[in-house]
Amino acid sequence: MQALIQRVSQASVSVAGRVIGAIGPGLLVLLCAERGDDEAVADKLLAKLLKLRIFSDAAGKMNLSVQDVAGGLLVVSQFTLAADTAGGNRPSFTGAAAPEDGRRLYEHFVRQVRAAHPQVATGEFAADMQVALVNDGPVTIPLRVAPARPAVGHG
Repeated sequence: MQALIQRVSQASVSVAGRVIGAIGPGLLVLLCAERGDDEAVADKLLAKLLKLRIFSDAAGKMNLSVQDVAGGLLVVSQFTLAADTAGGNRPSFTGAAAPEDGRRLYEHFVRQVRAAHPQVATGEFAADMQVALVNDGPVTIPLRVAPARPAVGHG
C-alpha cells in the first residue's frame, strides 16, 4: 500500500462541483491499495502516517506529527499511484488492487484513521474527483508499506 502525503495549509475534494471533504492545516493523503495488500498493511501505513514528523516545531525543525499539531487529514483514493510507466508512454495499472479490494482497504483505512484521529475528511472511492490544495512548504512525501513476505524455510 502506498500514499503520497502533502503537508497543506488547506485542501478540499469535490465531486460534480460539490465539495465533499475539506480541511485546514494538515495532510492530504492520496492513498493507493496494491495487489497483495491487506488490512495489516493498511494499519501499518496508518501508524507511520500518524507519527510522521513533518510539521515544524518552535525552532522551525520538522519535528512534529499531524497528531502533535492537531491537523486535519483529507484521505483520497488514488489508484493511479500504482502506475507502471516502464513499458511505454501509456501507464499500466496492473499493480493496483482490484476495485473491490481497493474499496475494502480504503474503507478500512478510513475507519481506522477516524478511530485514531479527530479531524478526518474523505473523497469518494472510484468517483471523478477534483482535489484542490495549498501545499505548505512545499512538503510532499511518498510512503509505502509492502505486505509481509512469508518466511522461506530451509529444509
